[in-house]
Amino acid sequence: MHAWQAVERGHEVVQIEREAEARGASLRNFGQIWVSGRAGGEELDTALRARELWEEIGGRVPGLGFRANGSLTPVRGARELAVAEAAVARADAAARGHKLLTPAEARALNPALRGAFDAALHCERDAAVEPRTAQLALRAELLKSPNYTFLPGREVREVVGAAAVRDDHGDVHRADAVVLATGAWLGGLVRELAGPDLPVRRVRLQMMQTDPLGEPLPTSVADADSFRYYPAYASPALDELNARQPQPETAALHRMQLLMVQRADGGLTIGDTHEYEHPFAFDTVEEPYEHLAGVVESLLGRPLPRVRHRWAGVYAQCTDPSRVVHRQRVADGVWLVTGPGGRGMTCSPAIAETTANELGW
Repeated sequence: MHAWQAVERGHEVVQIEREAEARGASLRNFGQIWVSGRAGGEELDTALRARELWEEIGGRVPGLGFRANGSLTPVRGARELAVAEAAVARADAAARGHKLLTPAEARALNPALRGAFDAALHCERDAAVEPRTAQLALRAELLKSPNYTFLPGREVREVVGAAAVRDDHGDVHRADAVVLATGAWLGGLVRELAGPDLPVRRVRLQMMQTDPLGEPLPTSVADADSFRYYPAYASPALDELNARQPQPETAALHRMQLLMVQRADGGLTIGDTHEYEHPFAFDTVEEPYEHLAGVVESLLGRPLPRVRHRWAGVYAQCTDPSRVVHRQRVADGVWLVTGPGGRGMTCSPAIAETTANELGW
């Protein structure tokens, strides 16, 4: 997205990628543009601006698979309902497109939700793209410009002067500005430039994807455990939910919530877990998948299609909750941008736009 912003503003861009193509968190996510749970203030403003940019770019690049599908969070019982009611009562609820729906109203939006629930929180501003192909589509569009060069299979190893870097092929790249968008890669050059106290941590998650559902899932779907992990839902009602209705053991152990999006091929992307303690496990464990399958089946009122993909991912999360991302000038003409956390896919277009504006592109 930084490359996109620069090319759009008429600059020449060289994008250096460590691997043959990006393989990290930007591909291993839900593809959600998730406005609903964002913290009020700067984070929500960033997400809403990013939502506008995603729709604008999606209109130009159909391969992104952008769709304004919205989301539903079904709730059960008085305590979950109270959290949803508090969300709808927020001063910024209208900006998010938050409404509380009856089960019949929710099923009119998403007939696939045949399970039992008492109400559903609708977020009209949520949207989705296809994470496995979005970067490929963006790059294909960028390559139409003579001002864009993509250099895969190279790693930036050294800053060698003002806005100049050397890669592991020994080539030096000089520019007016260098942006290091390093994702969850926080060692090596990043540590050398930013120091040991970089306020960013790595987070690991597990996800899965199924065979085609065989019917449309018109909205993204979350469960009420998502209330526990997104700052927009902080309220006395949430405190009561946490105190009186704790998560099931597996969900609590793996810090879980349900998020679910239907892919273009009809399959369902389902997750996720949160692991913060290092060293991370190198394997995926089955209990979270079993828990998620049970939650999904209870909402759909039908068996889950066969799971055909399981994976783990790692993303970088800024530990300062007041910041959407960690943006730091680490050398003359060189900026580090990392740590958007679980909001990276949501906010990336606006994060890049802000970088471009602050650097005077």
